[in-house]
Amino acid sequence: MGARKRIAAEKRKEALKNLYFAKLNGCPSSPRKMRYVVDMIRGMEVNRALGVLRFSKKAAAANVEKLLRSAIANWETKNDRKAEEGELFISKVFVDEGVTMKRMRPAPQGRGYRIRKRSNHVTLFVDTKADVNNDEK
Repeated sequence: MGARKRIAAEKRKEALKNLYFAKLNGCPSSPRKMRYVVDMIRGMEVNRALGVLRFSKKAAAANVEKLLRSAIANWETKNDRKAEEGELFISKVFVDEGVTMKRMRPAPQGRGYRIRKRSNHVTLFVDTKADVNNDEK
């Protein structure tokens, strides 16, 4: 690796040390279905979001709930303390399209219909209200 790339990689690593996030890669549901669930909790306080996810009927909500708990644990590990009630909230969350597995399904008259089994990647950032207010100034 050249010096320029190494310096850029080190800068990216340093920037990530100040962010608290969790990633879920290759979740086997379509990105559209996952975005419905993610849109329900975007910008919420984490305890309220956990409640919303717990009682949601969507199957993708279980995966997002597990991801949110992981992001909270990452925040607590980096800060060496437990998160207080109402302190953390979801600052940013987005869903990207993952790999699509292509399968064939038998169809009439010897044909085959293509089935696309989609997957997605979810990235969830948590932060405190004080940190976000300081970043905007």
